[in-house]
Amino acid sequence: MNATPTAPERSVSDEPAVKGSSATRALKTVKGTAPVFVLLIILIALIAQRTPVFLEPPVFLAFLLQAAPLVLLACGQLFVIVSGEFDLSVGSLMTVTVVAAARLIDGDPAKTYPVFVLLFGVGLLVGLINGFVTTRLRVPSFITTLGMLLILDGAVNFWTGGAPRGALPDNFRVFGRAAIEDFPVLGRLPYAVIVLVVLGAVAIYILHFTDFGRRMMSTGGNPVASELSGVNVARVKTTAFVLSALFAVAAGILYGGFTNVSARVGEGFELQAISAVVLGGALLGGGRGSMGGAMAGALSLVALFRLLNLYGYPQEIRDAIQGLIIIAAVALAALRSRAAR
Repeated sequence: MNATPTAPERSVSDEPAVKGSSATRALKTVKGTAPVFVLLIILIALIAQRTPVFLEPPVFLAFLLQAAPLVLLACGQLFVIVSGEFDLSVGSLMTVTVVAAARLIDGDPAKTYPVFVLLFGVGLLVGLINGFVTTRLRVPSFITTLGMLLILDGAVNFWTGGAPRGALPDNFRVFGRAAIEDFPVLGRLPYAVIVLVVLGAVAIYILHFTDFGRRMMSTGGNPVASELSGVNVARVKTTAFVLSALFAVAAGILYGGFTNVSARVGEGFELQAISAVVLGGALLGGGRGSMGGAMAGALSLVALFRLLNLYGYPQEIRDAIQGLIIIAAVALAALRSRAAR
């Protein structure tokens, strides 16, 4: 009589193999993001050499305040990019946030928080539309979000006639201008830096410490295999677009705190966010990226722009260098991808 077949026992050596695999992936992520942290340290050192007070807490925190909107945009953009897509609409969504807030609030502090809710609702709607058109109608995300960029810009110009009206009250601008005074050691802690730390921590947690973050990575790396393994790829990508849009609204609120109301306030931010993400080691094809690397990439860009300003280089040089960064970062990512095969 034949014995009933039993499932093979798990070898003791299997567990170390799993751990080794996880450790290998973690090590690859660290190696992929290390260059941007080195670059950031070099840029900070160069700025400090040119302006010695830069490393003093009040001045450095002011730098972080200035960088906060771009860092948040990069966080949102990374969700989309690791899922294998692009979001070019975030800069225009920042513009909508600032312009609509000024027009709707019109200097009345009592309207600020209801308008906040409305703005995040608009961000949610924009993210859902981007996700639906990309995943259900099968329109490439580059085209979808470029179209959304044009729609949002056109809506702002039509609504304002090219000349935004209204005003942002102090309780709106508090997130970009105000701070906790007499803070221990630091002296003055801007609210924008607090928002940056909190939302940055949330972004890191979502991408690197949740099942959803792992599904996002697997979707970008191999959407067909992910679908076959039970992942709802369309839902994952749509959620990534929603997160990107919500982070863009938060970035717009921070940026509106220390900038003038303009119909071009968010212009170019979408390319800066993509530059920051690829500079941080993310693979544009999807499947790989580090939230810490993206944040460091954004800080590096802001530091680079400040350094160029210190040396008196014009805006055109800054734009050209940004283009070179995108090309070089994408080329490097492609080389790493080929080397990994």
